[in-house]
Amino acid sequence: MVSPVDGLGLGLDVPQASRGGDLGQEDFLHLMITQLKNQDPFKPMESGEFLGQLAQFGTVQGLAGLQTSFDSLSASLVSNQALQASTLVGRSALAQSSTLSIAAAQPVSGAADLPTGTASAAISIRDATGATVRTLQLGAQPSGLAPFAWDGLDEAGQPVPAGRYSFTASYFDGTEAVAADTLLRAPIDSVLVGAEGFTVELRGIGELPFTAVREIRNETISAPAPAGAAN
Repeated sequence: MVSPVDGLGLGLDVPQASRGGDLGQEDFLHLMITQLKNQDPFKPMESGEFLGQLAQFGTVQGLAGLQTSFDSLSASLVSNQALQASTLVGRSALAQSSTLSIAAAQPVSGAADLPTGTASAAISIRDATGATVRTLQLGAQPSGLAPFAWDGLDEAGQPVPAGRYSFTASYFDGTEAVAADTLLRAPIDSVLVGAEGFTVELRGIGELPFTAVREIRNETISAPAPAGAAN
């Protein structure tokens, strides 16, 4: 059988052991020594060319080792982040969401994300049928997060039944009513580690990317989701 090097026209005999895989450092040095022994005496290899080949091999070996080190560091960082993320379970998170499953008469807190100051802001709360059960007037607010709290009662002061409710924020920009993003507060039930990063499972809301979380508090919220409610 003609060796790979023979196929290049160099007439060198490379050991069979090195043909089935990548060349290692010993294989490379053996090849270089064999090449020197079989070089044309009338056209000897320049020392600079020889040293250049050695330098190239050393660079490749160094890059391979560096890649291995980076892979190890990356795995270590992911493990460390996962360990830190596990400490978030049980804390409350304020996350961007407009729907929440609640128990009967369960209090809810959140915020409206206002891009500009306004003379009047409000939160409309609707049930699963789309009917408005309560409107919270927040009054004048500066730009940023305008907090709100709902006691779980409808406009008549009666406790609302368990179910999934939607929260819509709006504010007046001059004389025009404009919609704003809504954030709701819920307990963190779990933290999930995936190929694209971390996600959190918020009670009554469901799974959200960690980037949707705006605030985390070291507090416990007694907010059980109603049995059979969708996340």
